[in-house]
Amino acid sequence: MSHTIGTLNENPLHAALKEWYAQPGDATEVALGGYVIDIVQGNRLIEIQTGAFNPIRRKLSALLADHRVRLVHPIAAQKWIVKTGEDGEIVSRRRSPKRGGICDLFKPLVSISHLLDHPHFELEALLIEMEEVQHYDGKRGWRRRGWVVTERKLLNVADRRVFTSAADLADLLSDRLPVPFSTADLAADLQIPRRLAQQMAYCLRRMEQVEIVGKTGNAHLYQRFCRR
Repeated sequence: MSHTIGTLNENPLHAALKEWYAQPGDATEVALGGYVIDIVQGNRLIEIQTGAFNPIRRKLSALLADHRVRLVHPIAAQKWIVKTGEDGEIVSRRRSPKRGGICDLFKPLVSISHLLDHPHFELEALLIEMEEVQHYDGKRGWRRRGWVVTERKLLNVADRRVFTSAADLADLLSDRLPVPFSTADLAADLQIPRRLAQQMAYCLRRMEQVEIVGKTGNAHLYQRFCRR
């Protein structure tokens, strides 16, 4: 049985990123080991994942046994929300107040953090500008008061960053952090939500980049992992 997702079900954002990323001479949509690879670039396989990493965890593990793999993940550094009415006409277009950053990698990373020190694995974050198209559907869109996301479009790739090891990700921790530090300290220092700081600490602990050294109240205290 083939564990593949073909271009028939490919969303516009994924298709646009694949087109942006591919270089002359690259092969796309290549069947390999029961899977379909987004891009084959020389001796490296490129997988573009716009959503959670958990659905491709098994695929990545299988491919890494014999191949170099780079997982590419877009983060919406800037997003415009376009709303269309029932007739398809644009009702409004506004910039979302939410801005993503490199640390947002840790949201999907919780499911595959063990792969970061695999010698064949790399992770690349693309900071993008995008449009999110929402269509009014009073029957289905109860979570957004009748608005349903129908499409996400790539406008621009503003920046990119590659992580080749767990230590690269640990470098996102600043020297301003107290020793030891809590996730509240981490959230304040990086100006990120507390939940994201907790995901970051969880991943870095699994990758043996930080360790728990105590508690303050119910909160764990962390410090950089000390090799003994």
